[in-house]
Amino acid sequence: MSYKIIERDPYLKPFEYDIQERVELYKNKRNEVLGNTGITDFANGYMYYGFHREPDGSFIYREWAPGADEMHLTGDFNFWDRLSHPMTKVGDNFEIHIPVEQAPKNGSRVKALVTKNGVTTEHIPAYANYVEQDPNDYSWCAVIHIPEKPYEWHDQHYRLAKKPFIYECHVGMSGEEPRITQYTEFRDNVLPRVKEAGYNTIQLMAVMEHPYYGSFGYQVSNFFAPSSRFGMPEDLKSLIDTAHQMNIRVLLDVVHSHAIKNTAEGLNMFDGTDHQYFRKEDHPAWDTKLFDYGRPEVIHFLLSNLKYWMDEFHFDGFRFDGVTSMLYYDHGLGKAFTDYGTYFSPNTDKDAVTYLMLANELIHAVSKRAVTIAEDMSGMPGMCLPIKEGGIGFDYRLSMGVPDLWIKLLKEKKDEDWSMWQLFYELTQHRPGEKTISYCESHDQALVGDKTLIFWLCDADMYTGMSIFNPPNMVIDRGLALHKMIRLITFLLGQDGYLNFMGNEFGHPEWIDFPREGNGWSYHYCRRQWSLVDDRDLKYRYLNAFDKTMIHYGKHLKSEPAKNLWVNEGDHVLIIERDGDITAFNFDATRSFEGYFVPTLEEGGYQALFSTDDTEYAGFGRVDKKYVYYTEKAGDGRIGFKTYLPSRTAVVFRKKK
Repeated sequence: MSYKIIERDPYLKPFEYDIQERVELYKNKRNEVLGNTGITDFANGYMYYGFHREPDGSFIYREWAPGADEMHLTGDFNFWDRLSHPMTKVGDNFEIHIPVEQAPKNGSRVKALVTKNGVTTEHIPAYANYVEQDPNDYSWCAVIHIPEKPYEWHDQHYRLAKKPFIYECHVGMSGEEPRITQYTEFRDNVLPRVKEAGYNTIQLMAVMEHPYYGSFGYQVSNFFAPSSRFGMPEDLKSLIDTAHQMNIRVLLDVVHSHAIKNTAEGLNMFDGTDHQYFRKEDHPAWDTKLFDYGRPEVIHFLLSNLKYWMDEFHFDGFRFDGVTSMLYYDHGLGKAFTDYGTYFSPNTDKDAVTYLMLANELIHAVSKRAVTIAEDMSGMPGMCLPIKEGGIGFDYRLSMGVPDLWIKLLKEKKDEDWSMWQLFYELTQHRPGEKTISYCESHDQALVGDKTLIFWLCDADMYTGMSIFNPPNMVIDRGLALHKMIRLITFLLGQDGYLNFMGNEFGHPEWIDFPREGNGWSYHYCRRQWSLVDDRDLKYRYLNAFDKTMIHYGKHLKSEPAKNLWVNEGDHVLIIERDGDITAFNFDATRSFEGYFVPTLEEGGYQALFSTDDTEYAGFGRVDKKYVYYTEKAGDGRIGFKTYLPSRTAVVFRKKK
């Protein structure tokens, strides 16, 4: 059988067997783990394992621990007695039924005790839905959290835009004060900003519980517990509920690529063995544990985790972290992925590919409007094609090469030396038929040790040159102009979706540095300074205004690729067409062009809709938005109009009706 992926990309023809094997392995594993069960019914582990209140008020607690010899439950409800509540082994599971008079109450702290070969260790229950750190001894403990009344949702009728404009967020660092911000504060203070800015999707990072705050949430310990640092689970539900009432999609940054090595806080050695959930080898770069994606019980755990976040918290989908690391046994470290053979080799973890296919099937079965995004820098063919076409089933792939391109250009070349052909090629390339999320910077570029675009452009002048009362500053003028142009060209040449990390839209001046020993455990750089963009005397508001215009403009564009109408390397000019509008980019640092011929696809009158040089965006107001330019024929037969193109300016023209 030939799959459509090969029709889309004929270069895959030599790997037709590999594509067929991909689908067959998925079908075989699906039959193995599901049998006659539907995938949404299969992924209900959280309804069986963990703590559950029975109708009579008693409690039942279950765990999958095939390698354990004994298990006990201990906690403040039994005065931390290590022997009073033994669990019964039933096959590979352990369980205990606790009558009403002995049952732990909401808020009770508990731990699981696992005995293997005479050695007993303490663990947090694998399906714990709330975990707290003791402020006295800093140890982590599961907390019984089964509210008497379920959360009352008010999001039954929310609408979701098809094209995601994503605002990447970290709740804990979303406030201005040097402390950890709460879910409720994000709901009340940040969501209105997101809505007003025009973004229709938020992507929440660091939600799954993690002991080390500085890991940015990427070293997860408790997969079913929303981080208690930010508040209670109901507070997270209220955040999502409020976002939905604003018609904002909410994605979870899910980490199924690895887990922490910790035994007391995480899943490692949970049944006394080193191979229950994980492979024996660790991640060589992250020093974390790697899931065994071929084991049915691990697939059950991970799929149940996905359904849990959708069912219990109403997440609308996921951005899967570290997909490249999952796909290859060497985790893609040091790999260039320059030929197709690297995708279909003994280095490819076929079990991981199969798991991702099952995950996408489940997510879209739970909700037909769910969105999945893969963080994959390798360019695995078919990542964002349907399984029936030979793909892996994601909806979008992050265009991870784009921010790398911008950083490389800013580090290594003057903007006078940028190639217009290279920009168009790099910003438009993607796998045939596969959708991408375009972005010029994310949280990765904002971390300490790296630089955001605005800092590459302006550096130390940011601290002295952003007041509107300051004398003209050439560094700041250049930085603001290119910041807008970089974002606009990335936005327009990426047709499927767009992503921005909170604060980057207005050129947040400082990096992110989580509290750690090296900075005296300071929160100074682990926050967002919204006061800068709110200050009318600072130029940050101009960048924010431009980003808002760009996002609202993009909502009305069709998802069609931009057409390259004109490239002139000598002039540093690139002109594109997108959904009937013409955008001219003049990247030249000093030269403004009088009477520059702008080609069009249709005859008629054209008018400037907006430009990066408009005064409301800290420009010089060199573009006349009232004048109508009428097309004419050039000597070579092209249709277009002549206009003034200012230096370091992009202008969006629209045909008058």
